Amino acid sequence: MFIGRERELSTLRNKYESGVFEFVGVYGRRRVGKTALLTEFTKDLPNGWCTAVEADAQANLVNLSKAVYSLQNPNAPLESAPVFADVSGALEAAFAATKKTRGVLVIDEFPYMAQADPSFSSTLQAAIDRHHAHSQLFLILCGSSLSFMKHQLFGKESPLYGRRTGQIELKPFDYWQARAFFPDMDATDSAALYAMTGGIPLYLRQFSPTASVEENISQVFLNPSSILYEEPANLLKQEVRDAAKYHKVMSVIAAGSSRHNEIATGSGVGSSALDYYLKELVELGLVSREEPVTGRGGRRAVWKIDDLLFRFWFRFIRPRQPLIDRGLAEGAASIIKDELPDYMGTVFEHMCRDWLWREYGEGRLDVDIVDIGRWWGNDSRKREEAEIDLVAVGNSGTSLIGECKWRNEPVGADVVERLDSRAWLVGADQQIPRYVFSREGFDSSCRSAAKDMGNVRLISFEEMKG
Repeated sequence: MFIGRERELSTLRNKYESGVFEFVGVYGRRRVGKTALLTEFTKDLPNGWCTAVEADAQANLVNLSKAVYSLQNPNAPLESAPVFADVSGALEAAFAATKKTRGVLVIDEFPYMAQADPSFSSTLQAAIDRHHAHSQLFLILCGSSLSFMKHQLFGKESPLYGRRTGQIELKPFDYWQARAFFPDMDATDSAALYAMTGGIPLYLRQFSPTASVEENISQVFLNPSSILYEEPANLLKQEVRDAAKYHKVMSVIAAGSSRHNEIATGSGVGSSALDYYLKELVELGLVSREEPVTGRGGRRAVWKIDDLLFRFWFRFIRPRQPLIDRGLAEGAASIIKDELPDYMGTVFEHMCRDWLWREYGEGRLDVDIVDIGRWWGNDSRKREEAEIDLVAVGNSGTSLIGECKWRNEPVGADVVERLDSRAWLVGADQQIPRYVFSREGFDSSCRSAAKDMGNVRLISFEEMKG
């Protein structure tokens, strides 16, 4: 069953209805659901589908020929498809087949096509320039290599620059979208499953909606036969050389090191080499460099793992793999479940940030927002380090501040008072609203303090889940 992606499907359908030549790039990390999206979009439409393979130009020409043959002969068996002499001939035929009728040509795993045949992009550009004004072809290039796809679509030195008519960067589901996979599950448990997978559809489908969190961890992460047992390791092997070095870097970040020198020391990777590894991981969408949202450009930058599957796996699974491989996984799920609330703290901040963006997009926030992030630094009044979980910035400065607490007990007045005392650190005067998010709600002292201040909004997880 296909779930979600209503906005992306609407974008593709609107493009299809235009009736003129369209060229859309679809890209996103592996397993995010690009092929599933395009399969759903094209299921009732005349189409040709080419899945490129790695390092084999002839095999790709065969696959492209079959895709074009499908456009020419929608109901004919592909076994009878002739192979074109070259890519140029195949593309010419695709444009000719859609001169009077609409048809969709999908080239999936496009980076493999372009790498196997370096002239492909130039050949495609020439065909587009010759025929786009008199064709109804809907061309879709799809790929998982974010840096390569962005270079091909947006890079001024790319032959395809300026030819696209649209693009879709497919993102993982947020928590609310991911909940559709477990509509009858307790919201806290579904949040835990989201926190382990980062909203990747294929990964969410590995969990049982009727099993407990501990049982799901055992079945999905601690079972050597499960696809997620070594998924991050396998994905890294597909994307980088010398994956072991990247493993070291990500293991150190997952264990709590966040500053450049800490990561270099902990991983045993030299500073200059570390810069290269981090750059590659950023391009893969796995890690990012974060700075205080109102003080960017300073020396307080930290590194974090953005991909939640990688964050969870490197923190909890990889360190235990030697035991698991020897059949000694008993008790590991229980230990992980006990440590999960601490892990969920930063994930909950991420969820609260997404919630604010959703509320803002729906017009339910009376503030201006152009960015949301964290702030950390020195509190000179108290002579201590301080942190604020959420700081929203608008065109005129800070527009909202907030704290996020994933605790097993209601939040007390101390959280509200501490947030208020730190507001000045990010230029938030008394008119700036304070938001406090809590998994288990708020006690009477917190509600009383919020009422007295007047500018505090208390948001329970019950209210957030909708």
